[in-house]
Amino acid sequence: MMFLRIREWFGFRERRPVISHDHPLELSELERRLGYRFQNRDLLVQSLKHRSYLGTTGEARHAANERMEFLGDAVLDLIVSEYIYRRDENANEGKLTQIKCSIVSGRMLAKISEEIGIGEFILLSEGEAKAGGRHRNSILEDAFEAVLGAIYLDGGIGAAETFLHQIVLKQFDQLDMLEPYSNNKSELLEWAQNAGLGAPRYNVLQEEGPEHNKLFHIEVEVGGRRLAVGQGHSKKQAEQNAAKYAIEWLQQNPFSAAE
Repeated sequence: MMFLRIREWFGFRERRPVISHDHPLELSELERRLGYRFQNRDLLVQSLKHRSYLGTTGEARHAANERMEFLGDAVLDLIVSEYIYRRDENANEGKLTQIKCSIVSGRMLAKISEEIGIGEFILLSEGEAKAGGRHRNSILEDAFEAVLGAIYLDGGIGAAETFLHQIVLKQFDQLDMLEPYSNNKSELLEWAQNAGLGAPRYNVLQEEGPEHNKLFHIEVEVGGRRLAVGQGHSKKQAEQNAAKYAIEWLQQNPFSAAE
C-alpha cells in the first residue's frame, strides 16, 4: 500500500519508485545510510524533490522539498542549541552562538550530506543532474535539512534527535571546521615553528568523571616549556583550550628558542 501511494504520487503505475533517471537507487538503501526507516516513505520522497524535478512530473511548486527544508532547519537549530547548551555549562551566549553556527553552517551540512551520499538520491531534472547538481553544496545542504524535516514528521523529535546525534553530534569533537576551537592549535603550531621551537606537545595530565561525560586535563609544551593546561570533555577540546591559553600567555610573556 505504501509503495502504491508513492507510485501514485509520481504518476507511475507499473514501475517501482526510483530516485532519478540516472541513479535508480532504492529508498531502502538511503534509509540504511541514514540509519532510519520511515513509516511513511512519501515523506522521504518529498524531502528529495528538488524544484527542478517538478517539471518532469507537472507538480506545483509546493511539492518540492523547500517547505520540508524550512521545517528541518528549525528542528536542527533547536536540537543543536540544546546539545551545546547542555554540553558546555560554562559557555556564554556568544561562544554558544559561534559553536552552533559552525555545526549548522551550510559548508558543514553539505559535507555531511556528501559523506552520507544523499546527492545520489536527490530527485533532479536531467539538466540539473548533468550540470553537477548532485555535488552542489547548496542543493546538498537543502536536502539534508529536508531529510531531517521528513524524519521529524515521520518519527517525532526523538527520532530527529537520534539521527542528528548519530550523524552529526557524536563527531562534534572530530570536526576541524568548528569554531571557536578550530584555529587555536594551528595558530600555536604556526607561532612555534616560526620561532624555531618545533611542534607543540600535548600531554594528558588527568581524566575524571564517568565514561559518558569524561573531563580531560591536558597540558601543552612548547620548546620544552610547559605553557598552559586546558580542560574539555574530549581530548581534542582540551588540547584546543590548552592551545588557546598558551597563546594568551605568549602574548604577555614572549620567549624564543634561545631562552
